Amino acid sequence: MARAISPPSETASRSSFSSVRENDDGFAQTFTRSKISSYTEVPEDVFDESPVAELPQSTFQAPLTQPNSKLHGFWYPADGFRGWREIPLKGRTASRSCEDLHKLHMTWETPAPAVVEKPHEAYPTTASPLERLPSEVLGAIIDLLFIELPPNGLTTRNADLMSLLLTSRSLHAATLTTLYRHITIPHSRIFRKFLSTIMTYPSLATIVRRLDFSHFNPSMFFTTASERAQARNLTSETLVQCLKLTPYLQEFLVQEYIDDDLSADVLRQLFFNSPQLRALDFCGCSSVSFRNSFTSVLEDEWPETLSVTKLSFHKCLSLPSSVFEKILPRLPRLTHLDVAGTRITDQALLSIPTSARLTHLNLAKCKDLSAEAVLQFISSHPAAKTLIFLSLATDASNHLLLGKDDVDQLLPKLPNTLRSLSLRGSRMESSHLPELVRLSQSLEELALGRGLGMADIQGLFYQGKKALPHNLKYIDISDIDTLIGSASELLAPASAPLHVIEIGERSYERAAKVNKNLERVGWTAKEFGSRYWLVRRNPDGTTQDNGGRLWKMGADSWGMRKIPVAVAEVGGMYGSFMFGRRL
Repeated sequence: MARAISPPSETASRSSFSSVRENDDGFAQTFTRSKISSYTEVPEDVFDESPVAELPQSTFQAPLTQPNSKLHGFWYPADGFRGWREIPLKGRTASRSCEDLHKLHMTWETPAPAVVEKPHEAYPTTASPLERLPSEVLGAIIDLLFIELPPNGLTTRNADLMSLLLTSRSLHAATLTTLYRHITIPHSRIFRKFLSTIMTYPSLATIVRRLDFSHFNPSMFFTTASERAQARNLTSETLVQCLKLTPYLQEFLVQEYIDDDLSADVLRQLFFNSPQLRALDFCGCSSVSFRNSFTSVLEDEWPETLSVTKLSFHKCLSLPSSVFEKILPRLPRLTHLDVAGTRITDQALLSIPTSARLTHLNLAKCKDLSAEAVLQFISSHPAAKTLIFLSLATDASNHLLLGKDDVDQLLPKLPNTLRSLSLRGSRMESSHLPELVRLSQSLEELALGRGLGMADIQGLFYQGKKALPHNLKYIDISDIDTLIGSASELLAPASAPLHVIEIGERSYERAAKVNKNLERVGWTAKEFGSRYWLVRRNPDGTTQDNGGRLWKMGADSWGMRKIPVAVAEVGGMYGSFMFGRRL
């Protein structure tokens, strides 16, 4: 057993004529000297073994071995060891070794840990200023730590919030609210984990206000379709079970990747058994099973009114017109409606209750709508008096909604509340410029149709050589096949606050070849998906336009194609529909 050695002294060692002795100035158990070598050194006094009346106070000494070493013989005595005095020796229970250890100032007892006093500025539990804040203020602070989406959908997110759960009871409760209020499901395993949690702790399900599948990716873990089907993490049955456990759900966002799981029972739970539901988004859901589910639900007995205020059927191409004729008359508080690319009819559009107050309306590429019905709705329907976002865009190559006369009637009747207007695909002429100049005083986004030339476009910003005041930040001239060079008046400083010009693919290809020239005048060419822009560079060289507005509900870029129904970070499939596609 190892032992510590005190510093060399006159009584610290002794020689023996019959054995090899230990080194008295090195590590324990280092046999280096013998009785012969002891004669070559200074004579040593023998160790005084006579008993003394008073022994020095024993003190604890640190081990001589490394801290991580397994040689803890004298640090942690073996089980059952009761001290040297209990070792029987020739009928005696005390050994001379016990006195030796005491004279070496050794002890087996670990010193008591030092008591650390709390600093005077520490607060008692639940009494700190942070914990005593109102729950609304504390929740707003904790929301700043919330990361809605992981960088790639797989890495751990909200690690700070998970640590905050362990801080105190009040912070634990407030953090749970932040974590469970808005649930984003990037893949099916997360959904299974979430469902298992709320099944075990039903009280957590009462916190949930949003279920967001807009970032859902079925190939997140690179599994095959058959493997995902066998796992059965996300099915129509588990989705219904989840909806039943979340009675205070207010927002439900899905997209085309899970449209096969939107069974009739799921739709019944959403429309009939979710009294708090305010926002519904079925973006891109067009499968046959989704259509059949909706068709079967239409045969049920529907309530007179629905609680939904924001509704999106963006690019739900397969739904029959009867769906819109059944649902739209039952939305008395409707504010957001996106039916782009659907089979909505004149009857369904005009059936929207007069009590509705639409701020966002997307009728892009609705081929079953007539210009007469659209003009009637915009000009006379009470729900259209507060519009902020209006899209009547079409693909002019296969459909024409608004002709020249229709545009003549439409422009004077548009409300001054508009901030975004898309007339792409319509037939326009120079005679429309005065009304467009009037609207540009309040509009921030404007998409123009065919028939205009570059001289007409410049007429929105200049009268002769004099710059006209305007509020436009974004203009879409992709219907006009033209080359915008570095000498264009649209790129001049006098066109500010114009920040983004959307152009067609051919125009972009030519602009990209002279991008260095564009950069010299403070612009650059950019693309995303099937869309192309010229973007004004900021003085520091960046191109971030800071286009976030309250009416964009989380989107911070110009020229969105899809209407959001919830204030949330735009990404995933919704980001593609909103900014990556032509229409």
